[in-house]
Amino acid sequence: MMPNTPNLAPYYIDSHCHLDFAAMGDIASLLQQCMQTGVAQFIVPSVDVNNWQTILQLGLVHPQVHVALGIHPYFLSDNNHFLDLEKLATEHRSSIIAIGEIGLDGSIDVSAQHQLAILKQQLSLASELDLPIICHAHKAYDPLLKQLRLIKLTRGGVVHGFSGSLVQANEFIKLGFKLGVGGVITYARAQKTRRLFSELPLVCLLLETDSPDMPLCGLQGQINTPLNIPRIAACLGELRQQSDDEIAIATTLNCQLLFNL
Repeated sequence: MMPNTPNLAPYYIDSHCHLDFAAMGDIASLLQQCMQTGVAQFIVPSVDVNNWQTILQLGLVHPQVHVALGIHPYFLSDNNHFLDLEKLATEHRSSIIAIGEIGLDGSIDVSAQHQLAILKQQLSLASELDLPIICHAHKAYDPLLKQLRLIKLTRGGVVHGFSGSLVQANEFIKLGFKLGVGGVITYARAQKTRRLFSELPLVCLLLETDSPDMPLCGLQGQINTPLNIPRIAACLGELRQQSDDEIAIATTLNCQLLFNL
């Protein structure tokens, strides 16, 4: 299916926010505030069986919220209900925009073998349903790349909160992936990541908050929300010497095309 004609108005999309988490508070009020600051659409990935239905309901109630179904490596268990995920994603294929949040994590106490098994199942599901994926890849970029080279998804996806090397970034891009730019770039000490996003083609980048986590510089200890997307965009614009409108238009278009919004 071909993407709809993109809307080029200079508004923002938060490509990764967990609006269903309790810490986010009154979602209707938050979304109204976001609209007033130019953040008009939101992609909300799920993490496991316990929030799949909540996510679907959120997207039903709020048309500006787009949802994804998946099993996050943090939440793996003895029974991950993959068959239930497969059934639910197939039934709701027309109302979900990706399989996610899925991936690998090299810093958690879950065996790499177990993580790989669940990841492979979900990559196959994304391929079968012709959907992009939303990837978590902490300390696991190379193992993830290996799996993506084997599957070769036609719709690609996004590696959210990317903080890898330029070489790794280009390998993901070759496979049709976008990279998520979050609040880490607001920290002066994140020199490698700031330099990376100043050099990569803008067509490869999406904006994200990872709300309610990943607070911006100066907001440590506070709940992160999509209201901070304009600040992340402004920081990215400063690094790239581009205007806020240029960043908004390009990253919104990137998101629309990737997720068929």
